Amino acid sequence: MTQFLNNIWVALSTNNLSLVNILTIPLYPVEIFLLMDLFLIVLNVSASIKQKITYITIVTTISILSLNFIPEPFYIIINYVSVLVCIKLIFKLNILKSFIAFVLSTFIFALLNVLFQNPYLTILNITLDTFMNVAIYRIPYLLFLYFILFIFCTILKKAKNIKITLDLLDNLDKKTLVILYINLIVGFITLCIQLIITTFYIDIVPLIITLLSFLLLISFLLLSIYSFTRIVKLSLTTKNLENAEEYNKSLEILYDQVKGFKHDFNNIMSTLGGYIDNNDMDGLKTYFSEVKKDCKITNDVALLNPRIINNPGIYSLLNNKYFKATKLGITMNIEYFLDLNDLNVNVYKFSRILGILLDNAIEAASLCDEKIIRVIFRRENNNRRNVIIVKNTYSNKDVDTDEIFKKGVSGKENHSGIGLWEVRNYIKKSRNLNLFTSKNSKYFSQQLEIYDELRSVI
Repeated sequence: MTQFLNNIWVALSTNNLSLVNILTIPLYPVEIFLLMDLFLIVLNVSASIKQKITYITIVTTISILSLNFIPEPFYIIINYVSVLVCIKLIFKLNILKSFIAFVLSTFIFALLNVLFQNPYLTILNITLDTFMNVAIYRIPYLLFLYFILFIFCTILKKAKNIKITLDLLDNLDKKTLVILYINLIVGFITLCIQLIITTFYIDIVPLIITLLSFLLLISFLLLSIYSFTRIVKLSLTTKNLENAEEYNKSLEILYDQVKGFKHDFNNIMSTLGGYIDNNDMDGLKTYFSEVKKDCKITNDVALLNPRIINNPGIYSLLNNKYFKATKLGITMNIEYFLDLNDLNVNVYKFSRILGILLDNAIEAASLCDEKIIRVIFRRENNNRRNVIIVKNTYSNKDVDTDEIFKKGVSGKENHSGIGLWEVRNYIKKSRNLNLFTSKNSKYFSQQLEIYDELRSVI
């Protein structure tokens, strides 16, 4: 027994890279889980157990295979790319959010490694080669690092106020997104350079330089986070100001209409009284229908309120399309009975779909004698879905409701016919969206259904 234990000690305390690689295999899932947990916590991303297990399994497998079959430093590049791709595909994040998740988790782990590795080597008085190839030194260090990372994640779970809301990124303009991409790329390059230095030169770098490097990395990380939040706030403030300007236009029109009603109130009441005194019910009905139309327009304008339509991007879109339709002599009626914050859909994609449907409705209605568009937002709790309906009068009664979704097909002059084709393609890829197209003798209708949960694909 003593000889057996002695043999184990000798194996663990001598240079044996193959043994180290074998012993660290069970630690891969631990590291990947902690890094995954880190970016899910900080970015406030909800993930199912299935998604987490899938991510850990795939990334662990790729990491083990790349370590054993791909030489340094290329296996690190393969790992980074695979992590980035897995984050995007498994957790359904866009490229920017995936890159933020990857850089943030990797950066924090690298910071901890920079902080502890050089003092660890100094205290034990060992070289980097010994550290990398001797299990008795490498395994305890990794376990210590994972413990620190676990404590860090536990603290973050309780510090809810530092979590980043990714939904804000959906409302950023292209210029702001470019700035964020550049910031992330520069941070990623800085991280890679630091990791190379740590990997190959940590044992010859003085401890004071290591501490200085750590402080610089911390400063860079904090400055990047500060700049990120400032840029996002500035962009959202700009959007809010633009929405306020749009709302002021609506208020101005609403004020003019109410003022007009007030000015004409006595005349309207006198006219109504005249019809009643003469018992002219047909005339009264005709006149009252005209009064109702003016009231309806006032109600629609009053509804264009950012407090009611509680998404800045969608509010601005509806506001612009409403006034575009009005200039063409189209009556656009809006019925709004849902909370846009409850939509289980990418806001950018949703705004594009809605914009295309409204543009097509305006184009078709403008060619009719009776120019009417109805836009309905409603919540259906029984079906656990939100429904958006765009109905419009149309002149081409022979329109094929399937043909219009084909690429290159368009009823508009000098138009590529890409819009509805793009809409259909996106909806096909989504597991919680449906689009039903129908028509009758008066209205052409598009009904977009957004379900709360993903539906199974048969």
